[in-house]
Amino acid sequence: MAAQDALGQAARLASSGALLQVLSRGVSFALNAFALRHLSRELLGVAGVRLTLLYSTVLFLAREAFRRACLSGGAKRNWAKTINLLWLTVPLGIFWSIFLGAVWLQLLEVPDPIVVPHYQAGVVAFGLSAVIELLGEPFWVLAQAHLLVRLKVVAESFSVLSKCVLTVILVILCPQWGLYIFCLAQLLYTSVLVMCYVIYFMIFLGSPEATKKSFPVARMKALLPNLVEDETFVNWKEARLTWSFFKQSFLKQILTEGERYVMTFLNVLNFGDQGVYDIINNLGSLVARFIFLPIEESFYVFFAKVLERGKDVKHQKQDNVAMAASVLELLLKLVLLIGLTITVFGYAYSQLALDVYGGSVLSSGTGPSLLRCYSLYVLFLAVNGVTECFTFALMCKEEVDKYNFVMLALSFTFLCISYFLTHWHGSVGFILANCFNMGIRIAHSIHYIYDFFKESTYRPLTGLLPSPLLVLVYIVSGAITVFSEVFFCCDKGWMARLIHIGVGALCFAATIVTVCCTETKLIHFVRSQFLSRYMKKGT
Repeated sequence: MAAQDALGQAARLASSGALLQVLSRGVSFALNAFALRHLSRELLGVAGVRLTLLYSTVLFLAREAFRRACLSGGAKRNWAKTINLLWLTVPLGIFWSIFLGAVWLQLLEVPDPIVVPHYQAGVVAFGLSAVIELLGEPFWVLAQAHLLVRLKVVAESFSVLSKCVLTVILVILCPQWGLYIFCLAQLLYTSVLVMCYVIYFMIFLGSPEATKKSFPVARMKALLPNLVEDETFVNWKEARLTWSFFKQSFLKQILTEGERYVMTFLNVLNFGDQGVYDIINNLGSLVARFIFLPIEESFYVFFAKVLERGKDVKHQKQDNVAMAASVLELLLKLVLLIGLTITVFGYAYSQLALDVYGGSVLSSGTGPSLLRCYSLYVLFLAVNGVTECFTFALMCKEEVDKYNFVMLALSFTFLCISYFLTHWHGSVGFILANCFNMGIRIAHSIHYIYDFFKESTYRPLTGLLPSPLLVLVYIVSGAITVFSEVFFCCDKGWMARLIHIGVGALCFAATIVTVCCTETKLIHFVRSQFLSRYMKKGT
């Protein structure tokens, strides 16, 4: 696949993924606001932190390494062996579901059954839902590797919508069911997700479209585990790379969900406070899920296709190096500006957002401080997502193994810092520890990128340097909006709130105008790669 084609497809995948996230998370956003007014904080805390952590941990440990290994490299591969390797995620997921389910039931504090009924059923259901989702892993990897954008958008949107509709119905009709509500919704979500992929491939395989694309799989039977005579069951190179990524994924999961592990295993917050933290965490991470995650997933595939893993810059195709450097620079600039915008404006509008969203339950106490800190954390998330997606797409097995030792030390440090900062500053300490964690990971990735490009003429890390005029506009906008919050928000009536919103809108408009004037290369990149398909539809 030509590098330019890979870039176009990756951009389409990222923009479609962002649209998917906006639609699905928008529905979830409304659902959380609805649930907050009808269910207890303790119930939301157990479902949103304790059980969701079980589900995400099983999935991460069972499939993350396989995804990274099997999405690396070009199209020339033995897909039968890759599919065989991917099916190993299912027994691995069963093992982790049983093992971690026993830990969740036997070793962790069990919630009061009067306040949070049916906890045991919740553990079983969320573990089972993870295994069900792993049944669709070969389909997901095939779709992602061949950039089947529409499939992912439809499948995830439909499954999220089904989950939300069922949750709302059960909350209205059967609020006394407690965790049964979230169990049934979670099982429906994973079942619908897998069935969407299965039905799509049943229709797609053997069709003229598949033949035109030279799709490597012709029948549904080929998507099942197959033994080939005189050949190994799996590609051992991919298997060894998977093992390296597995050791790394175990550590990365601790870093990604570290605060939830500290909450779950060390009981530093009660279930009610965990519920508030989870809601604010979801609210604060909306932009990260809307934009940064689709970009990271899509451009990981792009970098893995146009550059060869483990080779230095001199031994790469120079046209591909030039394109990768240009794309990396512009991606860094894009996510940096988005992150800076969230950080600057999020500080002055956190309390207002929480008051509108959840009332005094969220806008009083530590809620506003949590969301303000999360606005800063979004900036770290933005930069880390792009730098790591490039780094992991280029690392060879030996470099991945070496990085695992760095992750091990960082994981231990992060857990210790989380524990002590939480005792010092409550739930805000979790956000501060996450900022430290992301800062170290960013520093490592920047060092790797610098070393990779130092023997070339390309300097993509300049994408992390916004223009001085834009920096000045951000500083002035931040100061104006903070003063506006002091004078107009949030207990002075709706008219004062509207004035505060108007001040922010003017500052935001000034920021956007400055971006358009100072970052013309970035604007052209966004319009040509991310928005071109939508602009064409509108003309």
